Amino acid sequence: MSHSTPEELVSVEEHLARILGTVQPLPDFQQPIQDALGLACTEDVVSPLDLPRFDNSSMDGYAVRVADVEGASAERPVELTVSGQIGAGQVMLRELPPGTAAKIMTGAPMPVGADAVVPYEWTDRGAQAVRIEQAPQPHQHVRDAGEDVREGDVVITAGTVIGPRHVGLLAAVGRASVRTRSRPRVVILSTGTELTEVGSPLMDDSIYDSNSHLLAAAAGAAGAVAHRVGAVSDQPGRFLEVLHEHIVRADVVVTSGGVSQGDYDVVKEALRPLGTMWFGGVRMQPGKPQGFGMIGDVPIFCLPGNPVSSYLSFELFVRPALRRMTGVEPALAPLATARLTREVSSPPGRRQFLRGHLDDLDGEPAITPVGGAGSHLVADLARANALIVVPEEATSLESGTRVYVVPLDRA
Repeated sequence: MSHSTPEELVSVEEHLARILGTVQPLPDFQQPIQDALGLACTEDVVSPLDLPRFDNSSMDGYAVRVADVEGASAERPVELTVSGQIGAGQVMLRELPPGTAAKIMTGAPMPVGADAVVPYEWTDRGAQAVRIEQAPQPHQHVRDAGEDVREGDVVITAGTVIGPRHVGLLAAVGRASVRTRSRPRVVILSTGTELTEVGSPLMDDSIYDSNSHLLAAAAGAAGAVAHRVGAVSDQPGRFLEVLHEHIVRADVVVTSGGVSQGDYDVVKEALRPLGTMWFGGVRMQPGKPQGFGMIGDVPIFCLPGNPVSSYLSFELFVRPALRRMTGVEPALAPLATARLTREVSSPPGRRQFLRGHLDDLDGEPAITPVGGAGSHLVADLARANALIVVPEEATSLESGTRVYVVPLDRA
């Protein structure tokens, strides 16, 4: 990959295109249906059976032959001998003798000869004999075999993201496993000698390492398996040592910090000599300094160190890459739109991503800016549920303007 000069700025689209043109879908394999949740199916799933498997009752009541109860009413009830009882999974009667009824539970198979079900509410609920006060229509309260799925039907197409309802369908047709791509393993490192692990005492010049926790949580929310290494000091040799120790377990590496123009930008200093990395600026705020490349066959995202910049960069660049790796398309989730509830300003020449709270106002989506624009304001970030996109050419947007928004906390 070519190196950027410090002055070079690329657009958000250019940087994202670089990333999505590099990352590849992970291999697919059969895995248990519960483990496939949130992943894209890589096969057309064909049902090996009908759903329902057999004609069955949709009510608790009595299976009957319609001809035997024709004309039944409260004034002229029809009485039939009860010839047996049929429970779901407890079939004691497979054929209904003419002139009789059989007690039947919801979901139980219809006996041969029966062509309707009389609900309990239309009867006296008799045990040896039953008095029927309303006649059903032919096939009333009967679920047909195969009315939902026919044997040989494609029930899930390749590319479908498996959700809870798909898991239920797979189980219903007897599939214990399904073919999907693997869940990406994401190794997360923070850099900075000033960083202290949460729960440890702080020195006068130290801060807690929030980034590795934030990014690990974001990776988990995106469906990946996150491995949080924690903080690494600003020493290139130590950074490379930790990186090579953990990259063996990674499909993706995400670092934060050390990619700007300072004297201690350890990530750039350590990785730039490899010749497979791009470091430069993106026309966005916050999150201008970015790095991306490959170490062997593992993509590595080098994100800025301010927590808001780091998280925003994850949402804009890492999350789409994880979608691509798991086969979820489109890799870039569609943007939503909403109306601003108050005016916002923005510096020219940069795409600004402001924190906001997306809500419903008078029946349409509305977004209210949350807090300031500073890339260190984590409390404001926690209060937000979306990002307001302010175009590069705009220096201000009036209240009521319809804007693009990036919803947060999405799959």
